[in-house]
Amino acid sequence: MNCNYPQTNDLGASTEDELAEFSPPKLLHETKNKIFQFVDKHYTNNKRIVVVTSGGTAVPLENKTVRFIDNFSTGTRGSAAAEYPLLYIIRSLISYLACTRYFLQAGYAVIFLHRVKTLIPFRRHLDKNNSKGLSLLDIFQLNPSSGSVSITVDQSQIPQLAQVLKDYQSVQRRQMLLCVEFVTLCDYLHYLRAAAEAIQPLGRAAMIFLAAAVSDFYVPGYALPEHKIQSAHGPPVIHLRQVPKMLGCLAQEWAKKAFVVSFKLETDHSLLVRKAREALDKYKHQVVIANLLENRRTKLEVITSQDHCTLTLMKEELEGGKELEEKLIADLVVRHNQFANSDT
Repeated sequence: MNCNYPQTNDLGASTEDELAEFSPPKLLHETKNKIFQFVDKHYTNNKRIVVVTSGGTAVPLENKTVRFIDNFSTGTRGSAAAEYPLLYIIRSLISYLACTRYFLQAGYAVIFLHRVKTLIPFRRHLDKNNSKGLSLLDIFQLNPSSGSVSITVDQSQIPQLAQVLKDYQSVQRRQMLLCVEFVTLCDYLHYLRAAAEAIQPLGRAAMIFLAAAVSDFYVPGYALPEHKIQSAHGPPVIHLRQVPKMLGCLAQEWAKKAFVVSFKLETDHSLLVRKAREALDKYKHQVVIANLLENRRTKLEVITSQDHCTLTLMKEELEGGKELEEKLIADLVVRHNQFANSDT
């Protein structure tokens, strides 16, 4: 596949001009090759592919970066969401789609674009940054004996670990997961574009799930000091520019036939649905997942141009280890199937 870069965005400005202010990462060429090879493999095998973005972007305040502005995100939602399309390869969806007579095998391959050192699929279960994660030091037990020491696994943890390991190894055998790391806003924008353009030939069989916390403001490269800002010079005056909204480019050019899902987080319930519908109208994509900061782990609004439904995680489900992302991805798989089979 060839990378044919589009020329204009939804605001009439050149896409090249929009991205020109963001220096390409050093590994862009190498990373693009990996992404395109991954897509080619699964495109040839007629698999659906989803690009999942996760974690926060950093905005450097110096060229030789010591200080930066960061968007805090541990990648909980993105890493959890990335697992479920993968697990449909090996698990039945009958529990979600009771009317379906046959085993539904969606078969998504996943490009997981994530912030360095945030949660990633499967490994998140062994990360204490995840509220449901286990600590490796708590899983293993030290068994000293005469002249030697052995390490065993806490038997009480085996059922959970065994399922995670089984799922992980199945995905690895099928080479269904490609992880791509980013740190800065520049990294993120260039890698997202590469991934979107790689999946464009799949048309409606591709999905993009934008769960990353992307910076709203940045310091242009020409305004960055070369070296560390010196505190002896007094408080710095930093002029921030607004990050161009690339969702329109993504949905209308880079991957213009893909099923695109974005997120809207608010603190005021009265704004939630209205802001989501405004985004759908402006960027012409398919779904906005809207949620409030206070209950984002237990309640989501799935909003499209045609309908609006609420997904809720009940207390007993939460206590039983169920995740809201499981319900969300089951819902999105159904919507994506309908979208992929439609000509409008």
